[in-house]
Amino acid sequence: MPVRYRLGMTDSDQTPTTHDENRHDQLTTAPNATEADAAPRIDVTDQGDGVTRIDIRDDAAVRPGADPEDTEQG
Repeated sequence: MPVRYRLGMTDSDQTPTTHDENRHDQLTTAPNATEADAAPRIDVTDQGDGVTRIDIRDDAAVRPGADPEDTEQG
């Protein structure tokens, strides 16, 4: 029978974990992963009236779009 994991629970004491803790664990368990891999890349702001603003952080190591160092256009 396959092993099943419960999301949001730790293996050792079954204490619920937060979304941020799960995200950090997921992003830092890969081989060669660093703490920088788990750094926040977006800011989410609730504007009210059901409006949510999502901004890419200025200090994000990875940003959407074309590579600014790629000068070759094709």
